[in-house]
Amino acid sequence: MEPVMEPVMEPVMEPGLASHECDGAPACPPGDRARSGAITCDHPWVCTASTDHKTVTIQKWHRIGRGSRRFATEATAGDGARPGGIRPVLRRGGCRRPEPLLRPPVRDGKTGALCVIRPKAAAMPPTLHIHDTLRRGKVPFEPLDPAHVRLYVCGPTVYDRAHIGNARPVLVFDVLFRLLRRLYPRVTYVRNITDVDDKINARAQETGRPIAAITAETTRLFHEDMGALGALPPTVEPRATDHITQMIAMIEGLIATGHAYEAEGHVLFAVASMPDYGRLSGRSRDELIAGARVEVAPYKRDPADFVLWKPSTEDQPGWDSPWGRGRPGWHIECSAMSAEYLGPAFDIHGGGQDLIFPHHENEIAQSTCTHGPGAFARYWMHNGFLMVEGDKMSKSLGNFVTVHDLLGRAPGEAIRMCMLSTHYHQPLDWTEAGLRQARAGLDRLYTALRGAADVAVPDDPAPSAALVAALCDDLNTPRALALLYETAGALNKATDAAERARLKGDLLGGGALLGLLGQDPEAWFQGGADAGDGPTAEAIEALIAERKAARTAKDFARADAIRDELAAHGIVLEDGPQGTTWKRG
Repeated sequence: MEPVMEPVMEPVMEPGLASHECDGAPACPPGDRARSGAITCDHPWVCTASTDHKTVTIQKWHRIGRGSRRFATEATAGDGARPGGIRPVLRRGGCRRPEPLLRPPVRDGKTGALCVIRPKAAAMPPTLHIHDTLRRGKVPFEPLDPAHVRLYVCGPTVYDRAHIGNARPVLVFDVLFRLLRRLYPRVTYVRNITDVDDKINARAQETGRPIAAITAETTRLFHEDMGALGALPPTVEPRATDHITQMIAMIEGLIATGHAYEAEGHVLFAVASMPDYGRLSGRSRDELIAGARVEVAPYKRDPADFVLWKPSTEDQPGWDSPWGRGRPGWHIECSAMSAEYLGPAFDIHGGGQDLIFPHHENEIAQSTCTHGPGAFARYWMHNGFLMVEGDKMSKSLGNFVTVHDLLGRAPGEAIRMCMLSTHYHQPLDWTEAGLRQARAGLDRLYTALRGAADVAVPDDPAPSAALVAALCDDLNTPRALALLYETAGALNKATDAAERARLKGDLLGGGALLGLLGQDPEAWFQGGADAGDGPTAEAIEALIAERKAARTAKDFARADAIRDELAAHGIVLEDGPQGTTWKRG
């Protein structure tokens, strides 16, 4: 049988041979059964062009006998050759499959160039590479199920407002979540809420407020702050107190298999029962004990053993269990909730580097001893530590900064931009200078979009392949931001309408993948930080109108006075062909 045209997404033009007839039949008319996704053609033509595209060979399959075929050269010509003057030159060929044409060659009616239309090769999506803490380096990401990628990230303990150190993993894994959704058809992102913890109990004692009221309010404030930073909500956000039953069942299983034991109302994990304990952090058991704050208790068989369940007093939250009224230890919560929503084995577990030991090390111990070897997370991603102006963030040093405090001084998008300017795996030194630089960078990007306000783009433009590739290189956000700046610069200089549309689409699509550039440019420039005691937007517009009238009346002294008055409040006026625009400095 003759070859069948393969489906392609989009035809492309290539210099070739003039239009002609094949076997006495007219060439396929443009668009004949040649639509995206279902392209076929009755004429099995193929084309081979020289590198300079001046010589073209047109070939076609022929059936010459039972089960055998030959590949015949139908015509060879250079540009400008008359189809009627071409004498076919037949030759025998092997059974290699040629590149199929969409239809026989035609002449481009616009340029006069000799062309053939062939299928465009489908671009292969880039391979995601991530730094895996367990493997000690950057590795290609291979999901357990490419149709459904599953991600778990440790969430907040809700007893106080989130500080900027809490915000970093939220933003890092928000970008990963956005990228995974672009690369795979389905992604489940689970980020838990820890609402049972001794810190919460201590806060309730300090304030006299009910624990439920503290956790509910703090969770709401966390959502508000992270939303202001542009973080998407996770697919599932389970609360620890809703999964006590699952935790008790897991603990019972660990006792039954000899990996845990009861002692004086406590249940502890027996670290000695797991020979490879410590493989995530890469340290021996003795090194881990020496480098950690391990509670010394007479009921422990080994100093490294950690709590799965502990007794509660009457004034502490507690649940009935086989070991008496009590509450879960911190580590068991994530093991139970990840298994509940992602299954015993899933793709990626994320969090800050401070969680590698003991939290994530203990999660591995609990989960693999419950579900068996090969269970739990396949990859481990950890973001670097955060400092403030070169020092460790601490209330005693007076440099403890909450997200809420920052939002009073800068837009959430600028805070996000500042966070993403440093690679997630590296330490981040949070500085006021860095925040100002991030805000100036957004001014630059939004200025380019403001200048292209008249350019129409799709509602959901795609990011450039280069930007996607940068993020696929272990979430290289600094490189991705550099590409946004390059695109903005090119957009400012472009004059061709199609090129401007492409560049604006690349800028918006890349910004969306990073969680940036979602505002109208005017809203960005006129919003900024809170106006405070400065003029409102309505008052500014009224002064701009008064200034315009003054200039028309040649009262330049009044016009200059209005500009100076606004400048004193940090309002910058920009005069252009379309009128006067303004922004808060």
